[in-house]
Amino acid sequence: MHVDRFERYWLIIIAAVMGAFFAALLAGALIFGVRLPSNPTQYINPLAVDEEFPEPGLRDMGNGQYTVYILAQMWRFDLGSDEKDADGNDVIRVPAGSQVTFSITSRDVTHGFIIERHNANIEVVPGHVGNVTVKFETPGEYRMLCHEYCGQGHHRMHATIIVEE
Repeated sequence: MHVDRFERYWLIIIAAVMGAFFAALLAGALIFGVRLPSNPTQYINPLAVDEEFPEPGLRDMGNGQYTVYILAQMWRFDLGSDEKDADGNDVIRVPAGSQVTFSITSRDVTHGFIIERHNANIEVVPGHVGNVTVKFETPGEYRMLCHEYCGQGHHRMHATIIVEE
């Protein structure tokens, strides 16, 4: 069977590019630890959030580990905190070196949840409970923002976590 010289070159180029893509995929997974987002481990009835989801708030689990239950709703994150920032949004405080697990669901529409300067990013869907764990090493203020457009007040939907010495 005869294969034209230029056709052979194109076949070699295509094979090389596909090999490079496969090598990048393996390197990302094995060397750099890139993982696909996991499926939500918990589902709840979005019409019965108050009965099926724990009361929002910060829980000290001991040994520098905390869990924060968050209820997202138009246009705020309910952290169950009595402390508010200047805009009236919730504030929570944890010591530096803490490992905090955020457990979040939505009462009404799809929201986003991202913590600035940290690798925490969740799409918050009604009926799903998303979880992400973050280690806060550096003291400072970090905002939790909604990154999915959720309506008129979307730009005001944020909360603050203060990491103290």
